[in-house]
Amino acid sequence: MLTLTDLRGRDVDIAAILPRADQDISATLDTVAPLLEQVRTGGESALLDLSEKYDAVRPPSLRVPAQVLEQALEQLDPVVRDALDALILRAREVHNAQLPAASVVSPGPDAKITNRWVPVQRVGLYVPGGQAVYPSSVVMNVVPAQVAGVAQLAISSPPQKEHGGWPHPTILAAAQLLGVEEVYAVGGAQAVGMFAYGVRDDSGVVVPPVSLITGPGNIYVATAKRAVQGIVGIDAEAGPTEIMVLADSTAPANLIAADLVSQAEHDELAAAVLVTDSAELAERVISQVEERAAITRHLDRVKQSLAGRQSAALVVDSMDTAVEVANEYGAEHLEIMTEDDAAYADRIHNAGAVFLGHYTPVSLGDYCAGSNHVLPTGGAARYSSGLNVTSFLRSQQVVRYGRDGLSQVAGHVQALAQAEDLPAHGEAVAARFQ
Repeated sequence: MLTLTDLRGRDVDIAAILPRADQDISATLDTVAPLLEQVRTGGESALLDLSEKYDAVRPPSLRVPAQVLEQALEQLDPVVRDALDALILRAREVHNAQLPAASVVSPGPDAKITNRWVPVQRVGLYVPGGQAVYPSSVVMNVVPAQVAGVAQLAISSPPQKEHGGWPHPTILAAAQLLGVEEVYAVGGAQAVGMFAYGVRDDSGVVVPPVSLITGPGNIYVATAKRAVQGIVGIDAEAGPTEIMVLADSTAPANLIAADLVSQAEHDELAAAVLVTDSAELAERVISQVEERAAITRHLDRVKQSLAGRQSAALVVDSMDTAVEVANEYGAEHLEIMTEDDAAYADRIHNAGAVFLGHYTPVSLGDYCAGSNHVLPTGGAARYSSGLNVTSFLRSQQVVRYGRDGLSQVAGHVQALAQAEDLPAHGEAVAARFQ
């Protein structure tokens, strides 16, 4: 199931041997592009038609009525509600600490620059609804946006045939719990198109377009987000989930196996990778994985994930090499189970989130750690961050110079304007002193 790759004593290109899922979103562009055009030109009727085609149900309306949201929360299992309340409380505490402060700088007399952070005004949040139900994704997207001060939040999630054409009631309950009133029964790439282009009919605007789209989804959602980037902002092109465990011989094989299987149950393309300097540990983990996978609920999905080219147990010469592998891989989730977790964590530059020790499984981060679980995949952690409060903010500078302040640098401005052959720039300064 999970293959052991022994790299000891081999001079290899680490980047070339890393296990990765095959996901080329450009290959799906031919499918997604006409669908987006259909949404752009066809509006509400096109969205309803596409739901009927891809979700096997035609929603009663695009927007979920208020009474449906209220009913979903009223009927929510109290145990699940308590869990969501705990998640929301911890997420708010963590994300409140991310709010950047404004600053004022005076580069010289009679000169002032204010660095301030301005929230995006309208955001579309996508919540998938395929092989699982993700109320936690509602929280992970909504909380940082609310902390940032976003004025308008809209959620979209696929309609469900078994729930009368509305999104899953647990998704709706989470939205209601967070106070999000604008929720749409639209899934997949068409939801991205709806947010990007907006929807109008003869009576006016049905769904106003957004400025930013966030939230994970399948390959079609990722492709659609790439296609509309520029018309709107996007958080990232999320790919299949990933876990890498960085472990030495002191790590517990049973816990590593449990964590690898837990991520493999997400998706057939989910990546589960162990990197260690202990061949004995790798063999024990593989044995434990097989035992756990055999009795897990989503057996077929887990088996495909663990047997895929994106999953492996890598044995390397030393833990120094293991750290190199982890940094080259840039995992969405990186667990560290070693004799000195903190020391190894200090050497990690590329990871979406890092989980330290025996009692910090990735599933804790998925739900109730308080950290955000919308994280970069496919090595994107080398240059991007997980979803956070600043994802919903824009840095804006407010410049105020008086006459004396401008006079101090007027000559410099004119000199640089001449050097760049833009004399009118210098003349605009000179005009203020004539």
